[in-house]
Amino acid sequence: MEPIVPFEPVRHETIPLTGEWIAQIKWDGVRLLTYDDGRGVWLGNRRGRDRTKHYPELVEVQRYCRCQSVILDGEVIALGPDGKPSFHEVMRRDGIRRMERVEGMLSVAPITYMVFDVLYLNGVWLTKRPFTERQNMLADILLPDQSVQLVTNHNDATALFEVVKEFGMEGIVMKRPESPYLVAGKNDNWVKVKNYKDVVAVIGGYTLADSGKVNALLLGLYNGEGELWYIGHSGTGKLTEKEWGALTGILQLQEIDERPFANTPDRRKNAYWIVPKYTVKVQFAEWTSHGTLRQASIQAFVDMDPHKCVFESV
Repeated sequence: MEPIVPFEPVRHETIPLTGEWIAQIKWDGVRLLTYDDGRGVWLGNRRGRDRTKHYPELVEVQRYCRCQSVILDGEVIALGPDGKPSFHEVMRRDGIRRMERVEGMLSVAPITYMVFDVLYLNGVWLTKRPFTERQNMLADILLPDQSVQLVTNHNDATALFEVVKEFGMEGIVMKRPESPYLVAGKNDNWVKVKNYKDVVAVIGGYTLADSGKVNALLLGLYNGEGELWYIGHSGTGKLTEKEWGALTGILQLQEIDERPFANTPDRRKNAYWIVPKYTVKVQFAEWTSHGTLRQASIQAFVDMDPHKCVFESV
């Protein structure tokens, strides 16, 4: 099986009030597709990167799915200390680069695979079938356990969104009952409504504390002309002191003489510029009138092509 590019929802600021919709919780995790052709199993992220060794809990597909062959679509999540899905926690697993560390992380950062679609089953592609039909088939074949769960469907999107807000979760996704699954597509058949704002931004520079450790990241997005524009800085978030320390050594190896930003950052005094190759997920309150992020908070590093971090995606 060749990896596919998954269907993506379009972002809406408010819940659509017209038409028929099925709503699901949007989990703050990492997109993961499971491929089982009957001869072997392969796990891949939205970019087609191999994640099979990252999540050994999910390799035995026959344990949680009645099938001869299948492609499942879902999201891997991990819970934070507050019992809510935490992007930072799941990235402790997804960001592992030395595979010998995986076994030790199974109990430190346990994951759950939240499955929301089935694209292929027993030799038959289902992508052209209606969403509701795929959901019925998925409910019939999935065998939930502590590592795998079926994402539930809700008819009242407004009520679901209120629950999501109450518990401080990421948001909801609304899907039209008749919608096919558009491989490598993105349209209004699937709509996401966020409870809070976030963006994946590029690191273009940093500042140091008196201790010599990084204390703030300077962030940017690319415009339509391929220029990196400064959008603000952040020195807070989910990174631990140990992670800030490790980051210091990584960024110092990427230093360059000229700033990579087309505009002039307000936090340029004592800033160090770097090659814009690293990306982070940033949660923020709002955009200011100056085009910068207010109350930006670093959530985790993200495996993303920096040039896809563009204003048009926000």
